[in-house]
Amino acid sequence: MDAYDEGSTTRHAPGGPGPGGPDGDPSPGASPASGVPAGPRPGIAGLPLGYRIAVAVALAAVAVGVCAHIGMTFLHVAPANTLTRQHGKAVDDWIYPEFEQNWKLFAPNPLQQNISVQVRAQVRGRDGAAVTTGWYDLSAEDGRAIDGNPLPSHTQQNEVRRAWDFYVATHDSRNRPVGMRGALSEAYLRRIAVLRLDRADAVRVTTGREGAVERVQFRSRTSNVPPPEWSREKVATTPSYRELPWWRVPQDEAEGGVG
Repeated sequence: MDAYDEGSTTRHAPGGPGPGGPDGDPSPGASPASGVPAGPRPGIAGLPLGYRIAVAVALAAVAVGVCAHIGMTFLHVAPANTLTRQHGKAVDDWIYPEFEQNWKLFAPNPLQQNISVQVRAQVRGRDGAAVTTGWYDLSAEDGRAIDGNPLPSHTQQNEVRRAWDFYVATHDSRNRPVGMRGALSEAYLRRIAVLRLDRADAVRVTTGREGAVERVQFRSRTSNVPPPEWSREKVATTPSYRELPWWRVPQDEAEGGVG
């Protein structure tokens, strides 16, 4: 009997390719009809239906958030218009404080001054004697806290600076309020002073014993940043001071309240 008559009528050389592969079976992942590999579908399309829906919802939410943020930022920096007049508070609530737009870095004439905010207090001791403290440089304290700190707090970076900018924007050169927010800016600065003085234990340092802060006074020290050595520009480096009037501290604020 001929050896080719045994088994199937069609024989292949050992190790030779069969109809679908070396063993004669269809190749894994191949379509029986066309023979084209049908591997896993790439990207999101390869996920189960539930995961695809979750990804689509997440992408839609991100897209809506990005569009809303861009729109709010545009309204914030755009000239006054109908939308900003009607929804200005909503825009400000979205922008401040994290997304404030400040273009001083790219301005044609950026700020070239160092402004330091300082405060002192009048303390009433237990014996009734009034003593005035020295000047506490709040900006320098924040600078020391920020220097070398890879993650300084928002308070250390902005509290005093923003409070002073708020005051300057709502008062004229004679320290008179120019709008309804003037009194608010004064109260904000006063409370910062009381908290910082309490943190520095200013009463005990000044009187040597217990007492209470009766009044506080702020001033700013402004000095021009000196030009580089190679520059021919000449600027005055003598500091100038802006001294505010004394503000009386309500008793509840002096005792740790908010007034």
